[in-house]
Amino acid sequence: MPEVPIKEILANHTKEGKLYTEMPNDWVRCFACGHRCKIPPAKDGVCKIRFNKNGKLYVPFGYVSGIALDPIEKKPFFHVYPGSTALSFGMLGCDYHCSFCQNWVTSQTLRDPHAVSSIEEIDAEEIVKIAFRQKAPIITSTYNEPLITSEWAVEIFKHAKKAGLITSYVSNGNGTPEVLDYLHPWIDLYKVDLKGFRQKAYRQMGGVLQNVLDTIKSLYERGKWVEVVTLVVPGVNDADEELTDIAKFLYSVSPDIPWHVTAYHQDYKMAAEEEITPTSTLLRAAEIGYKEGLHFVYTGNRPGQTRNYENTYCFSCNELLIERQGFRVLRNKLSNGTCFKCGIKIAGRW
Repeated sequence: MPEVPIKEILANHTKEGKLYTEMPNDWVRCFACGHRCKIPPAKDGVCKIRFNKNGKLYVPFGYVSGIALDPIEKKPFFHVYPGSTALSFGMLGCDYHCSFCQNWVTSQTLRDPHAVSSIEEIDAEEIVKIAFRQKAPIITSTYNEPLITSEWAVEIFKHAKKAGLITSYVSNGNGTPEVLDYLHPWIDLYKVDLKGFRQKAYRQMGGVLQNVLDTIKSLYERGKWVEVVTLVVPGVNDADEELTDIAKFLYSVSPDIPWHVTAYHQDYKMAAEEEITPTSTLLRAAEIGYKEGLHFVYTGNRPGQTRNYENTYCFSCNELLIERQGFRVLRNKLSNGTCFKCGIKIAGRW
């Protein structure tokens, strides 16, 4: 029998969404992400997985493209229950098209014929049961862009919250007030990719910088635990001025927001021509973050190679609190969320 196209398979794993409004002539407006797509009948949004069928918006539901157990440090959350395990699940699709995407096989499935992925049918309760069987206290929507599959994530998170689990997103942060309102009762932790601080670069990725900045501010104001990651790509966002602007912005929201500056590896459309991020660049970025007043700056994707920038130190007395190498916690000397030496509270979920 002929192989069924992935687009057709995905269309059969949908339900009517909640993050949209109806418009005249059977158009709809989606507000799951910052694109706020106006979608005519029988057409898709920018993400290509939310589509208009007879004047109703249909959205992904009832499947995963991947599910795995990860250290919480891999997300990366460094200030969330160190050493714990997260059950990660993902779907397909993204509202961006970054040339340096590290998850392009799942995020670009409907844009790029080389991004070949499959799906597995599953219900929300089963995902929560898997987390319990594996003794994972945290469930994370990741791998693709979770904002565009928020209805499915919330269905899972509702069961997860009833069961006492912690919920989280690993996202590009291209949000809207409406989707953040929708997520608010059901989500605890949120990792945002702040991919740079120049709108020109964001335009090339298919996004708007201001949307991401607004999302970070809103999440913090809503009391969510937020950590921010910048994948430092040579020649794209590694200039001192841009890194300084990122650090200043984060400081303006809160100096307690952890900033992860992580190394790029050659991948997707930048696999051949671009160098990997030098260790010296990560060290420079971390030093900039601390210079601008951030309390917690971490390097990533270079385990054991970036001096002490994988560790957590007390911002008041500089005592070593959590020692790490890569995703492994070697020592944790926190005392009920405070510095064991000077007693000051360390921001996080401990």
